[in-house]
Parts: sequence; C-alpha cells; structure tokens
Amino acid sequence: MSADGTWKTTINSPMGVQQGTLTIKTNGASFTGTMAGPQGSQDISGKVDGNALTWGSKLTQPFPIDLEFTVTVDGDAMTGSVKAGAFGSSPLKGERA
Repeated sequence: MSADGTWKTTINSPMGVQQGTLTIKTNGASFTGTMAGPQGSQDISGKVDGNALTWGSKLTQPFPIDLEFTVTVDGDAMTGSVKAGAFGSSPLKGERA
C-alpha cells in the first residue's frame, strides 16, 4: 500500500494534542510533501523503507526545535512517533483523508 496522499495526523505532545495535515508523494526510496498545522506549513522530504517513512523538520514557533519523525503506514492508518529534542518522543497517529 502506498503512503501517497493526504493524511490527518494527531500528535500527543508535551504541549498538548497537535493536529495537522500531512501530504506525501513517494518516489522509490524517498518522498516529498508538506506538513501543515497551527504553526504554519512547511515542505518536507524523507526516506521510504517498505511501509516505514522517516523525516526531519525544524520548527521556529513557539520556539526553535528539531523534530524527527518515524511512522509506519498500514492501509489507511499511520502510526509512529515524533522525537522532539529534550522533550523526548510523542506518539503520532494518522488516517488517510
């Protein structure tokens, strides 16, 4: 099953529940897309390994922080985690929109 498409995501972070929209377009062992949420929208790119996706992101609001995403796609569901520096990892869930 391809990860291509639009996903509605929920991250249970230390700052509360963060909801967003993730758009993915795979191309072999890599992908590009966008992440949109309350802090705005940004382009992303990452790696594809079977049904697993990994990528990094840098937030500037409400403060600068590097995020590391690791997710697994299973049909129309996405599960994984977001590592946010000293804040540790937070669970991520998504469903195909």
